[in-house]
Amino acid sequence: MRILVVEDETSLAEFVSRALSAEGYTVRIADDGPTGERLALSDDVGLVLLDVMLPGRSGFEVLQRIRQEKPSLPVIMLSARGGVEDKVDGLDLGADDYVTKPFSFDELLARVRAQLRDPGQPSGSRLIVAGIELDLRSRRVQRDGSEIELSTREFDLLTYLMRHPGQVLSQDQILDAVWGHGFSPETKVVESYISSLRRKLSVTGAPAPIATVRHAGYRLVADG
Repeated sequence: MRILVVEDETSLAEFVSRALSAEGYTVRIADDGPTGERLALSDDVGLVLLDVMLPGRSGFEVLQRIRQEKPSLPVIMLSARGGVEDKVDGLDLGADDYVTKPFSFDELLARVRAQLRDPGQPSGSRLIVAGIELDLRSRRVQRDGSEIELSTREFDLLTYLMRHPGQVLSQDQILDAVWGHGFSPETKVVESYISSLRRKLSVTGAPAPIATVRHAGYRLVADG
């Protein structure tokens, strides 16, 4: 599957390209609106990741042309403009999804998979590990039937852990996946959010199944 990344911030485009390539996708990059539009309309791409603020032509303008020529081509907008009006504008123009920068790659990948999923395949929107149930669409979390309220970042962190049950994940891996490209590493931020997750996921007689692996990172204990 070929994905077109239309993004003028070179380091971000290369980061997303490398990460998507590691997941098995073929990636092309365009760094301005006119080039992105040309490739989206002429190349054999299965999905477009489209920045809003682009030189030469805005992402919204490119989106309009894509919808005229290829109405079924999935388009996910990327933007530092996270206001409700901007999101509404993008969705009203035909975007399939809208991701606000900075974003975690794990979240972006989940949204890419959701757009590319064969309609005949079962939904991959629910994760179940160690008695914890996480719904990616509704962003609801339960453990042993009890609803758990999480912040946006706590939810993203738990999602990443649940996508890699039993695997030791280093602090750097977690920062890249959950806090995203360009985040300045802070030793205590991962520790703080892990601590908060443990507290919220703990139930009577059952502590949260998140183990600290000394000098290595953290692991979600799959068997609870």
